[in-house]
Amino acid sequence: MNMSVSIPDAGLVARAARVATIAAKHADAVDAAGCFPREAVDAMIAERLLGIQIPRSHGGEDADFSKIAELCSILGQACAASAMVFAMHHIKLSSLVQHGSESAWHTAFMRRVADEQLLLGSATTEGGIGGNLRNSICAIEVKDGVCHLEKDATVISYGDYADAILITSRSNAEAASSDQVMTVFLKEQYTLEKTHVWDTLGMRGTCSDGFLFKGTAPAEQIFPKPFAEIAAQSMLAASHLLWSGVWHGIAADAVSRAQAFVRAAARKSPGAMPPGALRLAELSNMLQTLRSNVVAGLKAYEDAKDDPDKLASMGFSVAMNGVKVCSSEMILPIVNHAMLICGIMGYKNGTPFSLGRHLRDAHSAQLMISNDRILSNMSTMLLVHKLDTSLLG
Repeated sequence: MNMSVSIPDAGLVARAARVATIAAKHADAVDAAGCFPREAVDAMIAERLLGIQIPRSHGGEDADFSKIAELCSILGQACAASAMVFAMHHIKLSSLVQHGSESAWHTAFMRRVADEQLLLGSATTEGGIGGNLRNSICAIEVKDGVCHLEKDATVISYGDYADAILITSRSNAEAASSDQVMTVFLKEQYTLEKTHVWDTLGMRGTCSDGFLFKGTAPAEQIFPKPFAEIAAQSMLAASHLLWSGVWHGIAADAVSRAQAFVRAAARKSPGAMPPGALRLAELSNMLQTLRSNVVAGLKAYEDAKDDPDKLASMGFSVAMNGVKVCSSEMILPIVNHAMLICGIMGYKNGTPFSLGRHLRDAHSAQLMISNDRILSNMSTMLLVHKLDTSLLG
């Protein structure tokens, strides 16, 4: 395994930090009202962070997943909803970057995303498929070079605020449910009729309402490669690694608040071990384990990213799914541990140590592609795939 992971340059980190400062100011209001983090996203646009993954040859900055995951973590420490919008945008952008270069339209659209800092939304779920993004009921219709699609999308990430939506469907009316394509529809090419309101426990600012989507566009906007290939070679890794970056950010901020609480207690009683100090040491270890899991996943992706066969292999799928399950299961104990340290000051809203928002946002982690579904798929693969048991791969 290639053991190197690229380190974000200081410029990218500084830009993300400026966005995080703005996101943090509005995080509680975004959570309380369940409103889109407009100020944070405007700051991302101003800092030109929405196009960093695009190759330099097309106007971007060639940022890889390691760099983007670090920015997800920085933003996650300020506002999890803002960070998740950033992550989901780059998950969709990964499909365009990795699978759009053979199409003149998609290549030109990449340039538009970089130039205009367009925000990409996602519509991969559908009523009647139970959250399985690798199956579709709706089918795209193509006639005389024009495609038309209607989809009952139970969730469209920040659908009202996206500049374009990447949406999945069956490739034609006769196709099997797993024979899918993905299509880019620009904002002026579709209508949205709201069917479900995103009134949730956490991640409230992602505003991922449900809609009846109706779109018409030139057929050249359909990705030339099947969605099965896109999902295996870009979306799987992008989703699990960038989501994990967000979850690490939530956990890291919870740990920082717990550390600040213990330090404040220590200043009040010089020479005495403050309550919570031992728990803080345990908490630091827990965060390190979460970080190591994400870094290992990023290294595994770096090792496989230039090899389509590796990206499509069972071993790679098991590894990426394992990163997601592990990260999503670790974040809740970390935030809970921080809550025990901060006590009532962590339980109350409006204190420097408040952790209610962190706890509610963290609960989404195991549900974003259900861990039960992932583990079920992994168990099937593990019946025929031999695990790599070496330490360094």
